[in-house]
Amino acid sequence: MKGKTLLMFARLVVLALAVALFAGCTGKTQNAGETANTAGSGKGPDFSKRVELQLYMLGDPPKDLPVVEAKINELALKDLNATVKFNYISWTDNTTKYKLLLTSGQPIDLIYTANWFGYQQYAKKGAFLPLDELLPKYAPNLHGFVPQDMWNTAKIDGKIYTVPSTYKEYTTGGFIYREDLRQKFNLPKPESIASFEAYLDGIKKNVPDLFPLASGFNMRNYMELTVDPAGSFPYGMTASYGKPREMTAYWGSQAHLEGLKVAKKWADKGFWSKNVLNEKELGNNLVIGGKSAALFSHNPSMFNDMNSKTQAAHPDWKLAYSPFPFIKGYATPVTPIGNGFAIPKSSPNPERAIAFYEKLMTDKEYNRLTEYGIEGVNYTVDNGYYQMIGDSKSNGFPREAMNGWSWRNPEYMLFDKGYDGVKEIFAQLDKIAKPDIYSGFAEDYTAYQAERAALEQVSKQYLAPLEMGLVEDVEAGLKLFMEKAKAAGLEKIQSEYKKQWLQYLDEAAIK
Repeated sequence: MKGKTLLMFARLVVLALAVALFAGCTGKTQNAGETANTAGSGKGPDFSKRVELQLYMLGDPPKDLPVVEAKINELALKDLNATVKFNYISWTDNTTKYKLLLTSGQPIDLIYTANWFGYQQYAKKGAFLPLDELLPKYAPNLHGFVPQDMWNTAKIDGKIYTVPSTYKEYTTGGFIYREDLRQKFNLPKPESIASFEAYLDGIKKNVPDLFPLASGFNMRNYMELTVDPAGSFPYGMTASYGKPREMTAYWGSQAHLEGLKVAKKWADKGFWSKNVLNEKELGNNLVIGGKSAALFSHNPSMFNDMNSKTQAAHPDWKLAYSPFPFIKGYATPVTPIGNGFAIPKSSPNPERAIAFYEKLMTDKEYNRLTEYGIEGVNYTVDNGYYQMIGDSKSNGFPREAMNGWSWRNPEYMLFDKGYDGVKEIFAQLDKIAKPDIYSGFAEDYTAYQAERAALEQVSKQYLAPLEMGLVEDVEAGLKLFMEKAKAAGLEKIQSEYKKQWLQYLDEAAIK
């Protein structure tokens, strides 16, 4: 998903303000819950009143969205006496925008959720309606379609607040790079930090007008390959997958300093633009557009998407992918709550919303329209394979252009031939798969929300430039950041977070 590579910590910190503010706004949305309860007491669904549903997802809309939306509305009007407006929360400052949507009381019927985007925290604070009673009455097919273990994963304090994704995939990171340039200049294959740096050196030397690395350094992925954390821990904390109880502070450590020195070295070599913190164009597009040669991030499916678009625009180019799990020796599949959709408390139409989402996920016509566009206009099916008509510039609705990751249905999914390689990667990852021990953890930051807000500002001002190699004296810069972070309350935050983490491990019987 786009934009995840930029400062994951900042996103997680902003969620504190989001949920804190939400707690004071839940009183505005009582009627929606009452509506659901009242409707649930009747003999059956009453859809006699025509409604327009408001659905919000992440990203940016495809060019042909109005055409697809019109087709969907023809179906929904006939089936549910409803129309739907697909709205988007752009990647720019999306955590703040998401918070505002959930705290303003604005009528919203369906909204994207993810464990990495604060699903557990928002659910705990009452942002979403429980679905336990709505599902069997208004979406029985959906209720039966999602396996019970996945429903259990979606539960927060015993209640279901999101419809989880049923498509099994891996979103583990990996190096994405121009393989045609690697072969042309006989460069090493990126299979480690050292070999990736050697590849970038070769690009800089042989193609000087090309920035070797799009979007700059990625500290989270650097950590994945050097300290092997069990998850995307915030506040500079880390714990290895093999020893999750031994949580320590990464920020300020020797390992942290060494990582920042690598970032500085790469920045000095000119691997990315000095204006990287203000870069508006997504790293994916920088590679596809020929402005950069590689990405220090992204998962197999994103690689396939980039590869398809690159092949369409530049048939003589070739991208390649080196998954991090092959380097680490194990992989964890995406949790079912890695993508999902919830009904906010502010929804005036929760019954119709869940009925519509059932259509998106279980009805082939709805599903394929919203995942692939209009057959014969946006795509064709050739021997069971998806084939885009035109290229990513001329086609107004490329594959999964709506970002409908949450309602993917394995029975209806179409893949281009290039995806066979991704399936092969998934099959290999299945052989080294381990359970995800991190995604079930739901942090409660009530006790330190003020400190989190202060730490967010400190991190933006002092840590972000360090992570992009823009601070001349790395040691002095790290020392200054740590002083400011401690003054903001870092040690209190880390202590409370560690306490909750250990309690979670105890409750989950994770040794």
